Amino acid sequence: MTTLQHVLATGLTLVVFVMLANVVVDLYARGAVRAAVDEAARAGARVDATPAECAARADDVLAGLVGARLRSGIAISCTETSSRVSARADVRLAGWLAFVPDWSFSIVGTSVKERLP
Repeated sequence: MTTLQHVLATGLTLVVFVMLANVVVDLYARGAVRAAVDEAARAGARVDATPAECAARADDVLAGLVGARLRSGIAISCTETSSRVSARADVRLAGWLAFVPDWSFSIVGTSVKERLP
């Protein structure tokens, strides 16, 4: 192998490694968002809770699990009916390389609203 071939092989290996690392981080972020919407729905289902508390809990969970750069692509909203609380996250995770597409998805967590006896 020539030096140029070694450089190209090394470069290709690094690109593949970065792409795999991007996939692993995105899968971790998806799990963190799932945990945040589930926790937010549970927090919002308390008898005395408001939709603002639901969204605040989601933000707290995300702040503990992912960095600010990943959080910038996550929008969480909470809705409440008489019997249910729903937390919805709309997520856009940017690809790390120019040719890697962004990953967009939505996750919804619901919980039954508590009632006083």
